[in-house]
Amino acid sequence: MIRKAFVMQLHSGQTQEYTKRHSPIWPELEAVLKSHGVSNYSIFLHEGTLQLFAYAEIEDEARWAAIAQTEVCQLWWTHMCDIMDSNPDYSPCAVDLKETFHLN
Repeated sequence: MIRKAFVMQLHSGQTQEYTKRHSPIWPELEAVLKSHGVSNYSIFLHEGTLQLFAYAEIEDEARWAAIAQTEVCQLWWTHMCDIMDSNPDYSPCAVDLKETFHLN
């Protein structure tokens, strides 16, 4: 199991909308995540900066990367791009975080 963490940026005034769009997440997207070896996935909001801290446990980096090529993931990105910083392909702007400590 690989622990992944990354930070994304929510647009001002979009906290409730972001929460609404994840409550619940699309079942098709959940199925893709799970079928690609993702588990224990959480996203946390820093209310002061509107940064989103995401944490997921994955089985394999290649399977994680393959999620981006699925139709449902690309539809999700398009659905979310108006409320958060996004790249030209609508993927969220995300900065990977380096693990510096872990207590098991």
